[in-house]
Amino acid sequence: MYNIHEAKTHFSELVHETEEGREILIARAGKVVAKLIPFREKPKKRNLGIFKGEIWMAEDFNASLPPDIQKFFEE
Repeated sequence: MYNIHEAKTHFSELVHETEEGREILIARAGKVVAKLIPFREKPKKRNLGIFKGEIWMAEDFNASLPPDIQKFFEE
């Protein structure tokens, strides 16, 4: 825990520590008033279903392969 004066004086060092994953507490008069934490980008939201109706799959997609082709996967 750092007081505000220490945090201002050593700010770049504290930022470096947060880059390494450490969380830093900052206090005023012994009471925690802020927390410096590493920044983590939120994963981008996936846009599901954008190709709906544009892709088709053969009826026999999951059917067994012919024996003359299947043998290559079993060796």
